[in-house]
Amino acid sequence: MSEILKEEMWTGEEETQKDKFLTFALGKEQYGIEIRYVTEIIGVQPITQIPELPEYIQGIINLRGKIIPVMDVRLRFGKKFSEYNDRTCIIVIDSEDILIGLIVDSVSEVMSIPEEDIVEPPDLNQGKNKYIKGIGKIGNGVRLILDCEKLLTEKEAENLSNAI
Repeated sequence: MSEILKEEMWTGEEETQKDKFLTFALGKEQYGIEIRYVTEIIGVQPITQIPELPEYIQGIINLRGKIIPVMDVRLRFGKKFSEYNDRTCIIVIDSEDILIGLIVDSVSEVMSIPEEDIVEPPDLNQGKNKYIKGIGKIGNGVRLILDCEKLLTEKEAENLSNAI
């Protein structure tokens, strides 16, 4: 009986998160992450660098006793580094049971983007849009929806786990 109740509670939680996205900016571009991946949003903290990690992994932070690797999303996407300021945030996500902090220029808002307003990204670069899951249409604008499960390859996630 309790298993059925747990199942219903889980389904109810998924329903309230359906079509909800945390939106953020990288330069002039607007992105979105499915809210179900987001555990919290924090300001930039002192980051401890670890040698021999990829450039886009800035290092690790200690968040209430948990060691979390932090990724500069700008660098992951091949953009120029931008100095961190008071608007810079770390979005802590849980992707496939790996906590990782995503450094973004600023967080905007949580918004609903109905499934029918999300289209496939164009395949202009022969599969190079691997981080983009879809494009959400918002009025006259768009939000690039990230695929959190593809921000790190399986090998990168394994290497990161071993390094920490």
